[in-house]
Amino acid sequence: MTDETETTRLTAWVHGMVQGVGFRWWTRSRALEFGLVGRATNLPDGRVEVVAEGPRDACERLLGALRSGETPGRVDHVAELWSEPRGGLVGFVER
Repeated sequence: MTDETETTRLTAWVHGMVQGVGFRWWTRSRALEFGLVGRATNLPDGRVEVVAEGPRDACERLLGALRSGETPGRVDHVAELWSEPRGGLVGFVER
């Protein structure tokens, strides 16, 4: 069983119309609200990569928000990868 307070790393690739619509800013706001550190980065293929570290339950809340239909733009699909935290992240930045 997974401990909901254990620190984890979520990497999510968000597909859809998510660049140039305030998506990264919105993601940063949610992540900070949930107490996460990480980044949201525009990728050359039009996706946004979100990397977040913090408690598992907070990362799951962020993933749920990304899939909620309440984001700026249009999210068609969110692919996720869970891994061990690497640390070294401060705040939550948009790239």
